Amino acid sequence: MTGQFHLHPRLNESAKIKRCDWPDCHANCCIYGAWVDKFHAEDILRHAAEIAPFMEEGRKDASSWFDGQEEGDDHALSGLVVHTTIIPNPYHLGGTSCIFLRQDHKCALQAAAEDAGEHPWRYKPFYCILHPLDIDDDGRITLDDEELLLKEPTTCLQSCRTEVQIKELFREELEYLVGRQIKNKD
Repeated sequence: MTGQFHLHPRLNESAKIKRCDWPDCHANCCIYGAWVDKFHAEDILRHAAEIAPFMEEGRKDASSWFDGQEEGDDHALSGLVVHTTIIPNPYHLGGTSCIFLRQDHKCALQAAAEDAGEHPWRYKPFYCILHPLDIDDDGRITLDDEELLLKEPTTCLQSCRTEVQIKELFREELEYLVGRQIKNKD
């Protein structure tokens, strides 16, 4: 991704939200797969030998990892994103999941990176790291209306009793994506 993102002021607000209860949520956010920058997808395929051992049986063939869909994306370095393959998964919400989701509810891409001593998100798609954050029309990282997000069965948010600054809740992701330390009033 372009790495030229700024933070929406909304992230300085507080809300009564917390992260999902992974792994108890079964990685429900993986129901529809993910859009991946074409350059990033090519990098994943170049590292197929390192990633394949972490894929479930029947999914190790790298030629099946992306479904061939391409779409323009202004935030992608390549200008294009490709979609991960969505597979039938009777044990997952809605009966489908991303091909990279394992039965232990971990992402094979993340498991491969960790095993190689890399940052866990080394192979993970930008939009997977970003979720449930989003990018607004001005290219700023933001959080959509949490009331709507909390109603989604695949959300990575839950209600809680105490308020937390949104930016603090997603500090690790924001620092990784923006590439700098996030300050309290940034």
